[in-house]
Amino acid sequence: MSSSLDVEEQSLMVDPRLGEAIRLFNDQQWYACHDGFEELWHETQGPIRKVLQGILQIAVAHHHLERGNQRGAMVLLGEGLGRLQGQGAFALGLQLEPLRAAARARLLALHQATPLEALPLPRLICAQDLP
Repeated sequence: MSSSLDVEEQSLMVDPRLGEAIRLFNDQQWYACHDGFEELWHETQGPIRKVLQGILQIAVAHHHLERGNQRGAMVLLGEGLGRLQGQGAFALGLQLEPLRAAARARLLALHQATPLEALPLPRLICAQDLP
């Protein structure tokens, strides 16, 4: 897998700020993880920039949900999914399909005005954690 990574992605994968942003995302600290991903996104120029932006938009969507802003959440979930759709199965050492699937299910539920409680929250799962 690492042979197909560009230099920028390889550099990000060893940046401790990425690990911290992932931890915050998985701890559902949406605003704090957004700050971490946004900082990395601002410093990134290559194709991985789109992945960072998609992840941070999904995080901000959940921050909006916590604040009762369903419309803002729908917009950002849709934009985040759009940025992640054209990506492969893995980026930044993460499995992207579980993230896309969780975000897609939650976006559909919001559009259908069905409760989100039964749906899992999105998580960032490391590629090495494959079953």
